[in-house]
Amino acid sequence: LAEKMTAMRVISWLLLLVFMLSGVYAARRFRGGRNPQPRRTPPSPTYRDRGDTTESFPLDFTAVEENMDNFMTQVKNLAQSLYPCSAQKLDYDMKLHFLENTSVTCNDGTPAGYCTGILSPLPEENPHWWNANMVFIPYCSSDVWSGASAKTDHSGYAFMGSLIIQEVVKDLLTKGLDDAKVLLLAGSSAGGTGVLLNVDPVAELLEGLGHPGIQVRGLADSGWFLDNKQYRSTDCHDTISCAPTEAIKRGIKYWGSVVPERCRQVHLGEEWNCFFGYRVFPSIKSPVFVVQWLFDEAQLTVDNIHLTGQPVQEGQWRYIQNLGIELRNTLKDVPAMFAPACLSHEVITRNYWIDVQVKGTSLPRALHCWDRSLQDNSRSNKAPPKGCPVHLIDSCPWPHCNPTCPTVRDQFTGQEMNVIQFLMHMGFDVQKMAQQQGMDPSKLLGMLSSGS
Repeated sequence: LAEKMTAMRVISWLLLLVFMLSGVYAARRFRGGRNPQPRRTPPSPTYRDRGDTTESFPLDFTAVEENMDNFMTQVKNLAQSLYPCSAQKLDYDMKLHFLENTSVTCNDGTPAGYCTGILSPLPEENPHWWNANMVFIPYCSSDVWSGASAKTDHSGYAFMGSLIIQEVVKDLLTKGLDDAKVLLLAGSSAGGTGVLLNVDPVAELLEGLGHPGIQVRGLADSGWFLDNKQYRSTDCHDTISCAPTEAIKRGIKYWGSVVPERCRQVHLGEEWNCFFGYRVFPSIKSPVFVVQWLFDEAQLTVDNIHLTGQPVQEGQWRYIQNLGIELRNTLKDVPAMFAPACLSHEVITRNYWIDVQVKGTSLPRALHCWDRSLQDNSRSNKAPPKGCPVHLIDSCPWPHCNPTCPTVRDQFTGQEMNVIQFLMHMGFDVQKMAQQQGMDPSKLLGMLSSGS
C-alpha cells in the first residue's frame, strides 16, 4: 500500500465508482473544507498557516435565499480568486492503493482515473466538491458491484464487487474516514446501479463498525435502467442482445450477487428486480440523488435501438419518445433528481456537467441544494430551502429538445450537429410534430433554430 496522502482532519469524503477496468483504487486528499455550522455574520476570509491545515470561512445562506444565484456567483468568483494563492498546497494526483484484504480480488484490467467533472480539483469545474477527499474505484468486478464470488478453476473470474466496496470503506476508516461527517457514494452507468445496490449496505457496515455518525449518501448517474420490452426482440446470445431482465437474471446467478436486504425481502425469489432503479428505490433508506438522461443511450442499446448513420424509422421514433415518458413516470416520486431530455449516457465525470441545465438549474447547483437540505439529519425529510430546487425533470417530448444538452456528433463523420440536423437524422417529421404540438411548422422550426 503506497501511503503518500497528506495528514488532515477529514471534513467530507467523495467515493466514486465508475464503469472502468482495473484492480486498484486511487485516492486524493485536499486541505480545507466547508465549515459544517455556518454563522449568521461571517467574518472576513482569512488564511492561517497551522503547519499542515487550512481553515475555511463559514458562509451564511439564510439571509440570501431570495437571491441565491447572485450569491453563488459571488462565492464562485471568490473561490476562483483565492484558488491560485492556495493551489500549491493542494495534492492533485491520485495515488494508487491496493486493498489490505488480498483475498478480495477483481479481474484483470488497466488502472485508470478521471480528473474531470465531480472529480475535478478546480472550483470553476467542480464548484461544490472541488476540495473534497476523493476515492476512485475503477470498475473491475464486471458484476454491477453486486458479486460475492471468488475466482474458481471452473470460471477463472472473480465477481466480488460488493465485497470490494466493503473492503475499501474498511481501509478508509484507518485513513481519516472515521472523522468524516459525510460519505458520498457516487457512480456512473454500472456504478450508478451499484450505488443503488450498495448505499444502504455501506451505511449498515459503518454503523456496525461503530461509526453511526457518518452520514452515507448516494449519487446514481445513468444507472436507472428500465426492465421494459425491447423494440425488437432477439435471441439472448450475449449481454447486448439479451433483454434487460434476462441479462440480469443470468448475471446474478453467475456473479453470486448480493442485493439490499429490504429489497430482497420484497422480491424473494426474484431478486433481479433490485437491479432496476424504480423497483429498488422505495426500499432504500439512505438519501439518494438520481441523475438520469431521459433518452439514455445505454438503455436504447439494450432495447435494440441502434442509432447508426441512417435516419430512424417511424416506429423507432415513437419508441424513443415513449422511453422518455416511461422514465418520467418512474422518476416522479424520487425527491432528489436531475433528468434532462437529452440523448446521452453518463454525466458526473464529464467536463460539460456544469453546462447542462433543467429549468434553468445546473446539476452542480441542484446537488448543492440537496447537500444543504441534508446538512442536518433532523431535516433529511424536509423540503429544501426556498429557491433551491432538487426535483428537476424536463417535460419536452423528444431527445435534445433541451438546448443545453451535450453536443451530438454524427457517428460516421464525427461532425457536430445542430438541433434541426440531429432531429432530421432521427427521422423527425416537422409537419407531423408541429401538428402534435398544435403549432405552425414554421414556428416550430424557428423555435428549434433559436434553441428554445
